[in-house]
Amino acid sequence: MASHTFWKGYLKLSLVTCPVTMRPATSEADKVRFHVLNAKTGNRVISRYVDAETGKPIDEDDEVKGYPLDEDGKHVLLEDEEIEAVALDSTHTLDIDMFVPSDAVPWVYYDKPHYLLPSDPVGEEAFAVIREAMASTETVGISRLVLYRRERAVLLEPRGKGIVVWTLRYGDEVRPDKDYFDKIDGDKVEAGAMKLIKELIEKKTVPWDPDMVSDPVQEKLLDIISAKKKKRKAPAKAKAKTEEKPSNVVNIMDALRKSVASEKAGKSR
Repeated sequence: MASHTFWKGYLKLSLVTCPVTMRPATSEADKVRFHVLNAKTGNRVISRYVDAETGKPIDEDDEVKGYPLDEDGKHVLLEDEEIEAVALDSTHTLDIDMFVPSDAVPWVYYDKPHYLLPSDPVGEEAFAVIREAMASTETVGISRLVLYRRERAVLLEPRGKGIVVWTLRYGDEVRPDKDYFDKIDGDKVEAGAMKLIKELIEKKTVPWDPDMVSDPVQEKLLDIISAKKKKRKAPAKAKAKTEEKPSNVVNIMDALRKSVASEKAGKSR
């Protein structure tokens, strides 16, 4: 089922403009969700802001945003108008500011994907020209847009007949991988071990299937909910298998030979 339109505006590149709509590429609508209830009454529980010192509820008109100055609880207060003043002038135009090579943005910056498509037949030609130009030059567009109540950097990637818009993480949100991976030793790999591990990978390689990333917890929760609706006993919890702790001392070649032999035996059966 196609998702609903949650943003509508214009895609703009210099003087070329076309009306577009954007839809989330992912959804959690089918996830099992729970309400918090009062166990004594069965009524739903609502959340409210309360004063941290007095414990009394705060009226919505008295809520303000504050930036903490120190550990003594002092803050700089900012009004909504002050915050809005530094936002984008327009929240309805996706103006492509620049282009970069399609492989230039590291994967860790990619956040949330969205599908962008023309909203009017008249604008389809302009949309297609922008999309195909990016595809032929192997570039992606970089822009900014207000989504999810704040301004975000976004990347526009041509995909088939449409464009995928990725929200991007800001630079101060990304940790350099070298801070972690550079500490790892073991640059040299034994040729024999490499040959066996490649053989093992080849035997385990299968076509991609979305079912590989299905959520078993959701399925079990739905079984429990279904049983309770029918006033049956919930399915018994399966006994967890006791996991054997791997030995710290491993002969990699022996382990690989046994793994490859196991795969061959499994396929022959």
